Amino acid sequence: MNQWGKAASAWVESPLQMLCAVEAHHAGLLGPETRLVPRAGLRPLRVTRRELAKLALPKGLELAEPRERMPRKVQAVGDAFSGRVQLRWLVSGPGPIVIVDDGLATLRLLELLAAGPYKPLLRARAQPGRLRELLGLAAAIRLHASRVSVFTALPVPAQLAEGVAAAGVNLVRHDFGWLREQPQSTPTPPERTVVLGTSLVRNGLVHRENYLRWLAELADSEPLAYFPHRREDPGDVAIIRERPGITVHEAGAPAELTLRGLEAGQRVVSLPSTAITSLRVLLGPRGVAVEPVDVPDEWWTSRAAPALRSHLTGVPR
Repeated sequence: MNQWGKAASAWVESPLQMLCAVEAHHAGLLGPETRLVPRAGLRPLRVTRRELAKLALPKGLELAEPRERMPRKVQAVGDAFSGRVQLRWLVSGPGPIVIVDDGLATLRLLELLAAGPYKPLLRARAQPGRLRELLGLAAAIRLHASRVSVFTALPVPAQLAEGVAAAGVNLVRHDFGWLREQPQSTPTPPERTVVLGTSLVRNGLVHRENYLRWLAELADSEPLAYFPHRREDPGDVAIIRERPGITVHEAGAPAELTLRGLEAGQRVVSLPSTAITSLRVLLGPRGVAVEPVDVPDEWWTSRAAPALRSHLTGVPR
């Protein structure tokens, strides 16, 4: 057992959260026994769970069946901005809280935690009502009164790391140590260039025509392997699939899991994404280039306010 008196429970709602919860257990952050519970009804989580089950999971880790509701007591989560997660924190007894990577949201969380207990925990694009803002504030106060660890593979600027430490939060870094040890279980794309899909189009932040034109121009130069984002519009993926020179792969499992077998001479191209950072950690030593692509000004829609653009492109490069 562990510091919670029994097996720790980790609630995950995205492929990256699931992978990082495995890494957190491997790193010893959750104690000797962890029950990893994925949210039901999400195909990307089913795909990721299936791929993880093919690997040698760390000792003491159980991949539980997906379920609709969060466990009554949950010690590790990924989405600290979820209203359901925040409410669960408020009605749970005292105890350690572990938060694993959830993309760019992790950096925003660290910024809010460093700012003190009276900054509501709300998403960057949120326009909350009064009750939602109060819940975010109560959750912030609850975290500052708890033993909180944030487990991340993202580079955290030194000044931010100092602010987080001053706020009493334990910042734990990792480099996918468990995943590095695992053999590649899926075929590696033969194309030299791999493109990661984006959710920016479906979220209405980037013009669809610009994005599709950019992909077509890349495919005119060389064959591409395209890995759709889990939230990408199926209609857009169908259009991309029909484009000559582009091979579209199954969406779902995180890029860190599916692309870790790329070889020297291959490269990964992507619009702003936290996968850029994690893939550099995994693939850089093997000679695989991971290249971020800046979003031209004319691609952004009116919904992408300057502050939001800055947040979305804020992954350390």
